[in-house]
Amino acid sequence: MIKTEKEIAAHLLQIKAIKLDTSNTFTWASGWKSPIYCDNRKVLSFPALRALIVDSFVDLAGKHYTETEVIAGVATGAIAFGALVAEKMRLPFVYVRTAPKGHGLGNQVEGELRKGQKTLVIEDLVSTGQSSLNAVETLRNAGAKVTGMLAVFTYGFEVAERNFQNAGCRLITLSNYFSLIEMAADTGYIREDELKTLREWRDNPSAWKQQGSL
Repeated sequence: MIKTEKEIAAHLLQIKAIKLDTSNTFTWASGWKSPIYCDNRKVLSFPALRALIVDSFVDLAGKHYTETEVIAGVATGAIAFGALVAEKMRLPFVYVRTAPKGHGLGNQVEGELRKGQKTLVIEDLVSTGQSSLNAVETLRNAGAKVTGMLAVFTYGFEVAERNFQNAGCRLITLSNYFSLIEMAADTGYIREDELKTLREWRDNPSAWKQQGSL
């Protein structure tokens, strides 16, 4: 069931969950200027691809995280993915808020999570990894034993790799930035000069921001 990284990337590009545009750049929440924008929540509107993503997660969980007792989704983009994976695996599901709830019980982890339960985290997108690892830390503080994380897509930034390594959390993704741009070049979706620009941005996105636009 697990497709190659390039095949997953092709599907994401086809439904415009990922957009590439080296002429009109996107602005991220961080303020970075970027020739790529990724919104994997769009997958939820496409049943065949949604099923492929969920089945691929389940396959990876069965291969790498066989002792999983709980599935946790990261709010908000991965809540639906996580719930679907948990349903498929017949496991309990919880989700992690970005901050404690501002009223009621003030929960940050929603659902029933017992101390020591082996928990697999589901994420839709990893950039620097900071928000994803904040969720991991929240789960650990709640007593969970986080076994690792599965995500749909990663930009593969070195800072993210360091962050996950330092946190002692194994990250496995269905696709990644380099597979995406290679597939886009192979299929003629982008030109050679666009491929060069996309590689340059990936090498140093914060410095690329200072250039303004292409």
